[in-house]
Amino acid sequence: MHPHRERPQECEECGKSFRVRAHLICHQRIHTGERHYKCGECGMSFRSSFNLTQHQNIHTGEKPYKCGECGKSFSQSSSLIVHRTIHTGRSPTNVLCGKGFRISSSLLLHQRIHRERPFHCPDCGQGFKQNSTLVRHQHMHSRERPYECPQCGKSFSQGSALTQHQERHL
Repeated sequence: MHPHRERPQECEECGKSFRVRAHLICHQRIHTGERHYKCGECGMSFRSSFNLTQHQNIHTGEKPYKCGECGKSFSQSSSLIVHRTIHTGRSPTNVLCGKGFRISSSLLLHQRIHRERPFHCPDCGQGFKQNSTLVRHQHMHSRERPYECPQCGKSFSQGSALTQHQERHL
């Protein structure tokens, strides 16, 4: 057995399994909304050090993402993806929500909405893009598990976790 591998561990929220505990811990931030990696320049926070490092390229001016077709460089991989549509002729699509655009500049403007977080948790101050995500996050603070399996009685803090759990009874 590999020394850094452990027995598969399951996320209690959604049932997804991980062989490495560190990967499970990182994954669980999706459910809790935790963002431990904060940019010292602008205060934006991120779930992973990779995302923080990629973001910091904006402030440093570093452009490590280079187009293989024309050689133009970008600070963000998402900007390179949008740029490539010039060469492929395909309309640019937002990888976060799947929304398509006729021109790449419209996509770049649209991507700003994914960075705004107007709904804030009164307990910890964390911001969320949608109120429903904030409500799910607040279950973590209250330890409330309002979604109960009618077959076995196990409770979950998120409805999606209950749905996945119920598939096991089938």
